[in-house]
Amino acid sequence: MTLNILIADDHDMVRESIAMFLDTDGTTNTVAAGQLKEALELIDKDGPFDLVLLDYTMPGMKGLEGLKAAISANGGKPVGLISGTATRLIAEQALEMGAIGFLPKTLPVKSLVNAVRFMAAGETYAPLSFMSGKDDPEETDFEKDLSDREKQVLRGLMEAKSNKEIARDLELQEVTIKLHVKTLCRKLDAKNRTDAAMIARDAGFM
Repeated sequence: MTLNILIADDHDMVRESIAMFLDTDGTTNTVAAGQLKEALELIDKDGPFDLVLLDYTMPGMKGLEGLKAAISANGGKPVGLISGTATRLIAEQALEMGAIGFLPKTLPVKSLVNAVRFMAAGETYAPLSFMSGKDDPEETDFEKDLSDREKQVLRGLMEAKSNKEIARDLELQEVTIKLHVKTLCRKLDAKNRTDAAMIARDAGFM
C-alpha cells in the first residue's frame, strides 16, 4: 500500500531531502507545497493525505492557526509539525491541538524519515530528548540578536499594547519604547509594530 504524504515547507532543500529519502523504497508518494495556502488547496484537491507535514514558520501559518486549519481540512487523517525554531511549549500545544507529532529539523535524516512513517501509520511521535528539554537551546536564533529590553518590548507588542502601556509596564519613558520599537522593526525586517509581533509569533517567540 502506497502512503500519500504532503510535505509543506518553504525551504526547497528540506522538502526535497525528506521526499528523496521517503520515496527510495517505493512505498510512499510525496507531494510538496511551499506555503499553507498551497497545502490547503492540495488537501482540498487531492486529499485527504495519509500524512500532512507542516513547517511551523512557513508563509501563511500564523503560528498554530495553520495547524488547526490543516487538521480540519485533512478529514481526520494525521497532521504533524516540523520546525527548526519552535520551542518545546509550541510542540506541546501542537500535540494538545491534535497534531500527530512534532519533528525538530535537528533530527538526523534517517530518524526524520522513520518518524514520518511512524506518524503516517497513525502513531504519535515527539522525540523524548526534545520534549524533556534536554536539547533545549538557551535561546533560539531568533532571540540571539535581541537585548533583554527589546524582548520585553516585543512581548508588549505581541499583546497589542500601546507604547504608553509598555512604558508603564516597564517603568520607562514612552520615547524610549518608541526607539526600541524602531530598532525591533529594523532588526526583524518588519514593516511596522504589528508585523514585528507577527514575525515574532511565527518564530515561536514567547
